[in-house]
Amino acid sequence: MNAPVIARPATARDPFFDHAKYLAIVLVVCGHLIEDQRDAPLAHALYFYVYVFHMPLFIVLSGYLSRNFTFSGGKARKLLSTLAVPYLIFELAYSLPRPILYGTFELSLLDPYYLTWFLLSLFLWRLSTPVWQQLKWPLAVAVALSLLTGLDRLPGELAMNRTFALLPFYVLGLMVRPEHFALLRRPSVRLAGFCVLGLGLSVALLVHERVPTEWIRWRHSNAAIGVDDLTGTAIRLGLLTAGAVLVAAFLAVTPARRTWFSGLGSATMYAYLLHGFVVKGAERLGLGLPLSLLLGVLTATLLCTPWVRRLFRWAVEPRMTWAFTPLRRPA
Repeated sequence: MNAPVIARPATARDPFFDHAKYLAIVLVVCGHLIEDQRDAPLAHALYFYVYVFHMPLFIVLSGYLSRNFTFSGGKARKLLSTLAVPYLIFELAYSLPRPILYGTFELSLLDPYYLTWFLLSLFLWRLSTPVWQQLKWPLAVAVALSLLTGLDRLPGELAMNRTFALLPFYVLGLMVRPEHFALLRRPSVRLAGFCVLGLGLSVALLVHERVPTEWIRWRHSNAAIGVDDLTGTAIRLGLLTAGAVLVAAFLAVTPARRTWFSGLGSATMYAYLLHGFVVKGAERLGLGLPLSLLLGVLTATLLCTPWVRRLFRWAVEPRMTWAFTPLRRPA
């Protein structure tokens, strides 16, 4: 008699990472909504604080979730359908209103406009994943490349400044293991995380007026920001370190048990790509800091809901099976 076949239950999705992504997208949306209010000291301090670590957080998580990326199977195809094609769609979508908003129309598919740079950079980072996994000291190499980025002006094509400058966070994500996240969940580390985040905010309130905003955008060389290479390299290394510490602190305070927003974290790319239209509209309303923060939380939450996902799946997660040959099964 044949032994009964026991079906293995599907691996449960860890809500911790969805929580981290949802809270991170809330920071991203709020940061963009208060960007035009940087003349107010408190808004500028919050903007500075959030920008030190909100995209590094997303990039670390992206690196961690890309550890198994290979060019075999359907993963390379997913890279095209979830990053390359949405990049083309949203690069065009954000460029079309520019004549109305700014009186000019520009479209350069190699020079990303507004928030689409992240899709292009993530595409390049994921392509490079097998390379970093072969190196003996990948993080040291990534940090060296990031610091070298500041020594010269790189072309705007392929978001090269940001791609290289923020590369260490992606490589850090590739190096992180589940046991590292387990360590962050300890009560003592959680308490330390709250303290570090509070200390970071206090430092931001003290120094934000003396640090040019361009440092936290990672778009320009040292000379373009107005410092010599020695000073610029030290500042970049300090920001990389501060970003990594704040990312760890943020993850330490992220809830691990299921919450009301557990189901929203799987759709953060929808919120990321769509919230820019809300931001562009809100810029003309002059909402003020409290209303902008409230709008940011509401926007990030609503854009992660299932009905938005169904409505815009064609643009964010287009089904591209028609464009690929059938997968070959191993013999």
